[in-house]
Amino acid sequence: MLTGEIRNQIDRIWDAFWSGGIANPVDVIEQITYLLFLKRLDEVQELEERRATRLGTPLARRIFPEGNDPKGVPYEDFRWKRLKNASAPEMYTRFADHIFPWLRTMGDGTTYAHYMRDARFTIPESLIARAVDLIDNVPMDDRDTKGDVYEYMLGKLATSGTNGQFRTPRHIIRFMVEMMAPTPKDVMVDPAAGTCGFLMVTGEYLRDNHAELFANDKLRKHFNEELFHGFENDGAMLRIGSMNMLLHGVENADIQRRDSLAQDHSGEDEKYTLVLANPPFAGSLDYENVAKDLQRVVKTKKTELLFLALFLRLMKPGGRAAVIVPDGVLFGSSKAHKELRRLLVEEQKLDGVVSLPSGVFRPYAGVSTAILCFTKTNSGGTENVWFYDMQADGWSLDDKRQELLPFEKLGSAPAEALTEAEHAKNNLPDALTRWKQRDGSERERPRTAQSFCVPKSEIAENGYDLSLNRYKQVVYEEVEHVPPQLILRELMDLEKEIEAGLKELEGMLR
Repeated sequence: MLTGEIRNQIDRIWDAFWSGGIANPVDVIEQITYLLFLKRLDEVQELEERRATRLGTPLARRIFPEGNDPKGVPYEDFRWKRLKNASAPEMYTRFADHIFPWLRTMGDGTTYAHYMRDARFTIPESLIARAVDLIDNVPMDDRDTKGDVYEYMLGKLATSGTNGQFRTPRHIIRFMVEMMAPTPKDVMVDPAAGTCGFLMVTGEYLRDNHAELFANDKLRKHFNEELFHGFENDGAMLRIGSMNMLLHGVENADIQRRDSLAQDHSGEDEKYTLVLANPPFAGSLDYENVAKDLQRVVKTKKTELLFLALFLRLMKPGGRAAVIVPDGVLFGSSKAHKELRRLLVEEQKLDGVVSLPSGVFRPYAGVSTAILCFTKTNSGGTENVWFYDMQADGWSLDDKRQELLPFEKLGSAPAEALTEAEHAKNNLPDALTRWKQRDGSERERPRTAQSFCVPKSEIAENGYDLSLNRYKQVVYEEVEHVPPQLILRELMDLEKEIEAGLKELEGMLR
């Protein structure tokens, strides 16, 4: 957890970039990322030099080559410890004419270094010295601090209200990761990786719960090179996501530049044991732009349905998935909607549906969403589907998204147990506890409870409708009056169902 002083230092860096003329939040983070990468390279070489001195052996790994670059400047002058003492004009010239061309061609061996070849250096001369000085003063001596610093910067994507689509709230990601309980032997993928939040949190979960994996050479190599995979089609996000993994201690995550819905998936089919994702779902594609193997799963142009088809293609039998979908996926009446839900219920194993509060993705989206949890079996297996009606996630559900509880009582695994009043502000711990009991005591809960199970036969009878309100029962006679917010919610759900039906009817009339 970052101290207030460190947060203030990062805020000053951010403000310096904005006042220096770099206003796009993604551009700010990308330029800061380049500086952090150079600083990290110097730290790595310094570590190698100390080890060589201590052992009395030659340098095992040299990041900064001996001699000069093609323009005659010593590579030693590229190192952070020398750069930070240069004058502003000298620093700018060294960056623009020497360091950056070298960074674009260097072979550091990480995916981040690979994606540097498309990078652009845009920090003006008037800003470079101040930026270097501010970053140098932020303490980043260990992996946890480095990761927290970077996460705090990435949080500004959401709070800025710009480019927030690249970031899922970290407490929601952590909740989904804890539901799936990754193991050191998993092979996970996020086909819409963005800043690699799902991959990063999975790595942190494994460090917290399976520290023994780092004592095993094979598992440690798997962790650093084979466990984490992400697809992303945005160059800036590739660099930011790769750096996010690097600063969180994953040396060489497989982050690929890939249009997940357009490219054929030969070589990727049934490769992964775990899928965690929050794909973009506000559009449709032309049939010509959709991979043919996905169209064989479901004939549709809607991105939210295509991504579900993609997840099924990528997962090994026995693989698990927790993915965020818009509510329309749960009750949409088109042939493609119904067929995809039928596939999940009848041919795979649909484990659970968590209805999320509609304000979870504010300030940049107010769409109602849910988490679908399923296991790929190719032979069915759904007996009961667990539903949870999440009303609160610990933050206000308006555009401000302010914390409603102290830090130690937020998230799905708070340091302190919550009271009933605090549960009303943060349902995540309760949802996680009940999820783990879905094959036991949860089967006995009534439909009036916050969570309950529904048999497959009943879901099939309802056209594979997966909306929670289709099955939840409300006992109005037990209260003196119906709460206005409950009436409003049910009216909104009814409005969504009517709207989906009208769209379907409109499509049929065409």
